[in-house]
Amino acid sequence: VLNHGTKLRYWVVGATVGTGVYAKNTYDSWADRLEKFSPDLKYLADKSGDITWHITSALKSRFENSKKDGVSTSQASTLLAANGVTFLTGDPDNKGKSPGKSNTEKSDKIKKLQGEVVEVELKYQKLIEKLEKENRNLRKLLLSRDDKEIYRRKIKKSLIDMYSEVLDELADYDTNYRTQDHLPRVVVVGDQSAGKTSVLEMIAQARIFPRGSGEMMTRSPVKVTLSEGPNHVAQFRDSSREFDLSKEEELTALRHEIELRMKSSCTDGKTVSNDTISLNVKGPGLQRMVLVDLPGMINTVTTGMAPDTKDAICNMSKHYMQNPNAIILCIQDGSVDAERSIVTDFVSQMDPSGKRTIFVLTKVDLAEKNIANPSRIQEILDGKLFPMKALGYFAVVTGKDSTSNSINDIKEYEEEFFSNSKVFKSGLLKASQLTTANLSYAVSNCFWKMVRESVEQQADAFKAMRFNLETEWKNNFPRVRELDRSELFEKAKNEILDDMLSLVNIPPQKWEAKLQKKLWESVSNHVIENVYLPAAQSKDSGTFNTTVDIKLKQWAEKPLPNASIQVAKQTLLEEFSQVLHSVNNEGKQQNGSSDPIFKALRVAVRDEAVSRHQWNSDFIDILRVIQLNALEDRSISDKLQWENAVRFIEQNLGDLLQKNDVNIQEQIGLGFLQRWTHWTSNTYEQHQKNEIFNQLENLSHARKEHGPYLLSDELTTIRKNMETKGVEVTNDAIMGIWQLVYRKHFLTEALSRCANCRREFYRHHASGMAQAMSEEEVENVDCSDVVLFWRIQKMLSITSNALRQQVMNTEAHRLENEVKEVVEDFGQDRVLKLKLLTGRRVELAEELKKVRDVQQKLEEFIEALRKER
Repeated sequence: VLNHGTKLRYWVVGATVGTGVYAKNTYDSWADRLEKFSPDLKYLADKSGDITWHITSALKSRFENSKKDGVSTSQASTLLAANGVTFLTGDPDNKGKSPGKSNTEKSDKIKKLQGEVVEVELKYQKLIEKLEKENRNLRKLLLSRDDKEIYRRKIKKSLIDMYSEVLDELADYDTNYRTQDHLPRVVVVGDQSAGKTSVLEMIAQARIFPRGSGEMMTRSPVKVTLSEGPNHVAQFRDSSREFDLSKEEELTALRHEIELRMKSSCTDGKTVSNDTISLNVKGPGLQRMVLVDLPGMINTVTTGMAPDTKDAICNMSKHYMQNPNAIILCIQDGSVDAERSIVTDFVSQMDPSGKRTIFVLTKVDLAEKNIANPSRIQEILDGKLFPMKALGYFAVVTGKDSTSNSINDIKEYEEEFFSNSKVFKSGLLKASQLTTANLSYAVSNCFWKMVRESVEQQADAFKAMRFNLETEWKNNFPRVRELDRSELFEKAKNEILDDMLSLVNIPPQKWEAKLQKKLWESVSNHVIENVYLPAAQSKDSGTFNTTVDIKLKQWAEKPLPNASIQVAKQTLLEEFSQVLHSVNNEGKQQNGSSDPIFKALRVAVRDEAVSRHQWNSDFIDILRVIQLNALEDRSISDKLQWENAVRFIEQNLGDLLQKNDVNIQEQIGLGFLQRWTHWTSNTYEQHQKNEIFNQLENLSHARKEHGPYLLSDELTTIRKNMETKGVEVTNDAIMGIWQLVYRKHFLTEALSRCANCRREFYRHHASGMAQAMSEEEVENVDCSDVVLFWRIQKMLSITSNALRQQVMNTEAHRLENEVKEVVEDFGQDRVLKLKLLTGRRVELAEELKKVRDVQQKLEEFIEALRKER
C-alpha cells in the first residue's frame, strides 16, 4: 500500500475524482434548494432557460382565486395582461361576473389583487437574479474542468465557432453577396448615438467598442461571435492574442485596436468602410449567436466626412438586411422624439412583414423622465407608434450617469430601474419585454431557429455551385492543376528565384563582349566627333597627338567613368530583364520555362527590383584610375594589336561613311537611273540640294585639303553659280550640304590612309623605339589615328573587364537579394497579388477552393447541429 501510495498517477486520479465529487455535491446542493419552489424550476435551472413560465403559473393561480372572490374574468385578465401574462381564459364575454357584489368591494379586491401580483413578480424577479448569478458561477466551474466525464464538449469546437467560420469563409468568398449568402446573422442597425453599440456590449457583457460623445465611432462592420467559455476573453479572427475582458487595461487595448482597424480600413478619404472586423467573444453565460454592428444612420453629412457617407451607410446596411434570413435588431433611442427616427422607416422597407425584426427601445430611464405621457412608451413597445412590424419589442437601459460605469453596474442599475419604474408598476410593460438579459435570450432563440431552417438549404446551393465550377474547369483547363492565387504566387516566386541563378552563372566572356560592345556604342560618337575629327584638322602628328591627349584626359576625368557605370548598369538590367521576361509579348511560353499567367508578375518584380537597385558609388573612383592609365599608354607591342586597331578603324569609319552616304541620298534625292527604275521623282528642294552638292563636289576636288568650314567668298561664288542656273539658295542650305560633303571626303581619305598603315607596323615600331625617322618618312607613314583607336580599343577592353568583375562579384548578387526582398514584399500585399495574377483561370481556381471550403465547413456544422439535437 505504501509503495502504491507514493506513485504520482494515483495522486492525480485521486485529486480528479475528489474534484468531480465536490462539483457534483455543489450542483446537488444548488438543485435541492430549488426544489422547495418547484420541481419544474429545478429542471429549468438545469437547462438554464427562462423562468417566466413559473411567474405565469403563479399569476394564473391568482387569476383562479380572483374568480372565486367574485372578480370578473375580464377585469382579472386585464390586470394579468398588464403585468406580463396573456392566455385564453375561456370567458371572453365577461359572463363570470358576480352580480351579488357591489362595485366598491370589487374595486377593493382588484387593488388588493394588483398589489399582490406586483409583490409576487418582484419576488420572482429577485429570485431570477439570484439564480442567474449562481448559474453563471456553476457554468464557469463546469467549463473550466478538464475531466471529459464532466464536460465532454470542451475538446470539440464550439458550434457557434463553427458557424462563425462559415460566415468568415462566405465573407472572404464574396463581400457583395453575389453568391446569395442567406445564412442568418443578427444585424444591429440604428440611428447614430441611439445606443446600438451599448446594446451589443450589454449582450457581450463587456465594454469592447470605442466610445465617443456625439461623433461617429463605428466606421466599419464589426462581426461579433458570442459563445460560452470558462473565461471572459476576446480575440480577433486574424490574431492569436487574447484580451482578458475582466481587466480594464485589456479592455482599453481592445478598444484601441478596434479603433485602429477601423481607421486603417477607411482609405482614399472615406469615412466608412465595407471591410468587416471579425471578433470572437467568449465568457460564462453568454448566449451563442453572431451579431454584426453597423455604422449608425445619419441624416446630414457634416464637415470632415466624405460626401457619400450617408449613401455608403445606407448601401452597407442594405447589403446585410437584404439577406432574407438576417435578423434585424432595430435600435431606437427612447430619449428623443419618435418622429426624428430614421432607422424605423428604413427597416420597415427591408422587412415589411416584420418576420425577422426585433425592436429595441434604449434609454428608457431617460424616456420615463422626459415623456409626460408614459403610455407613449407602451405604444412604442406595442408596435402602434411606428409604421413597422416586428417579432418582439423590448425596453432596455444600457447606460448610467457616466460612460465609465462597468457592465455589472449598468445591469444592477437596469434591474433596479425596472423594479421601481412607474411604467412597470403601472402594468404598461410586460416583464418579458424588459432588460437586456431577456433581449439576449429572445435574439439567441430566434437566431438558432433561423439557422436550423436555412443552413441545409445553403449547403445544397453551394453543392450545386461546386458542381458547376468543376464542370467549367474540366472543359476549359483540362490539363492544368487547380492552383489558387497564393499557390500560383509561390510557384512564380520559386521560378523567379531559380532564374536568378542563371544571371549569376553567365560566362565571363559573354559579359565582357556585351559590355565592350555597349560601351563603344555609348562613347563612339564622342570619340569621333569630339576627339578624332577636331584633332585630325591639324597638319602634323605632334599637334594631333597633343590635341588627342588633352581631350582624352578631360574625358576620362568624369564623363567616361559615369558613362561606363551607366553602361554596366544597363547591361546588367537588360540581362536581368531577359532572365525574368521569359514570356513574349503574345503571352506564349518561350522554351517552356514559364507559365504565361506569370507575365505581369515577372514584369512587376523586374521593374521594382530595377528601381531599388543602386550601383556601388565607390567603384567609380577605381574605374577612373584604370581608364586614365589605359588611355595614356601608346605603345603597341605586337603586329596583331596593330592590325586589330586598323580593322577597328575600318569598321567604325566605314559605318560612318555608309550612314553619311545615306544622309546625302536623302538630301539630294535619287539619280536618273534610280528614278526611272523606282517610278519616282525628286522634289524641288531635293533638286536644289542636288545642284548645291554638285558645286561643292567640284570645290572639294579642286582643293583636297579644304577645312571643315567654307569661306565667305566661297559661299558667294556658289550662290551666284546657282543663280545663273535659276536656283536661289541660302548660306545655311549650302553649309548643311557642305558638312555632308566634307565628312564624306574626310572619311574616305582616313580609310585610305588606314589601309596604307596596315603594312607600317614595323616601321612605326622602330621609329617609336629609336626616334630615327626623318620628317619626310614620318609624313609618309603618319599613322597617329591608328594609335588613337588602339588606345580607345585598349581602354574598352580593360574597362569591360573591370565592369564584368564588379557585376559578377557584387552587383549581380546584390540584385539577386533585392529580387528576394521584392518577391517577399509582394507576397505580403494581397491587393497587389490580385492585380498581378488575373484571368479566368486563377479566378475559377479561387472560387473552386473557396466553395469547397465553405461546403466542407457547412457540412461539418450541419453534422454538429444534428448531434446537438
